[in-house]
Amino acid sequence: MIEVAAAIIEDRQGRILIARKRRGKAQKGLWEFPGGKLEPGETPEACLKRELLEEMGLRIRPYARFGVSEHRYEEIHIRLTAYRAVLEGGEPVLTDHDRYEWVHPSGLGAYEFAAADIEFVDKLML
Repeated sequence: MIEVAAAIIEDRQGRILIARKRRGKAQKGLWEFPGGKLEPGETPEACLKRELLEEMGLRIRPYARFGVSEHRYEEIHIRLTAYRAVLEGGEPVLTDHDRYEWVHPSGLGAYEFAAADIEFVDKLML
């Protein structure tokens, strides 16, 4: 099982940051809440701070666990832990993604998300 963390980052207008995986990446063309794989001994919160800074140039502060989703992608089984987070600085710079958008929760259904993220999309749209 691969441990992965995702950040649900909300701006002052109540919109949430989503990003689309670029060509050449697993789940290419699908939208996700940004994050990444935990390193050995790393907490999900520390992982999110590191991954968002490395992959998008953003400084965030995770503040509340949102949920856990488990999913099997062919031979890979992941456990995705999502945290609500506050953006503390930076502007998105894309390395693993080809697009990003700030979307109101009610509009998330218009995007095709990676399977492990769908549970969080549904919960946010309630």
